[in-house]
Amino acid sequence: MTASQAPPVRVLIVDDQALMRAGFRALLDAEDGIEVIGEAVDGRHGLELARLHTPDVALVDVQMPVMGGIETTREIAADPRLAAVHVVILTNYGLDEYVFDALRAGAAGFLLKDTEPAELLRAIRVAAGGDALLSPAITRRLIGEFVARPPDRTTAPGFENLTRREREVSALAARGLTNEEIAAHMVISPFTAKTHVSRAMTKLGARDRAQLVVFAYESGLVAPREPRR
Repeated sequence: MTASQAPPVRVLIVDDQALMRAGFRALLDAEDGIEVIGEAVDGRHGLELARLHTPDVALVDVQMPVMGGIETTREIAADPRLAAVHVVILTNYGLDEYVFDALRAGAAGFLLKDTEPAELLRAIRVAAGGDALLSPAITRRLIGEFVARPPDRTTAPGFENLTRREREVSALAARGLTNEEIAAHMVISPFTAKTHVSRAMTKLGARDRAQLVVFAYESGLVAPREPRR
């Protein structure tokens, strides 16, 4: 199947602001290979539409009435029927405390609402492919601050079952490296790197790469860098 024949990335927009929903829809509807399958005005409505349509990506506002973005993410992550749904949290603030909780809840990553259109489109495709949105510097900084002060430092169940290679790729993923960069660092093929990452995620019960990164930090496999003074 060629890229032109590939099924479109199906996106659900969950935001209580009509203007934001309209803006996102206008941008996404104009893009080849992306299809908006619904809009929700709050998290509960979003959860209903997610269960009805099973989108590839759910763009979820962090603060909404009835059910907020964190609880919505947690509900999606807990539903086996929605295992293929990747949640991208939308926030107005780069260092929003809610983002920390969102990553723990199972979000694939987050975007600022004033993100450039090209970055939003790229992020949707990245999330749909199962990768975490960890490339931007602000995301790495957020995760670093998040894991530097977890309330209870625990080891993820199944972590002891990781092979040496799986631990190594998990640590590299936690530093924000892509599969291609991991492959170059370990002198293996990108396919082998992806296989190791996938196996580590399976053993840890991680929904996606973002949760693998969280588990790696919380388990102490990777130590957050000290902030610059």
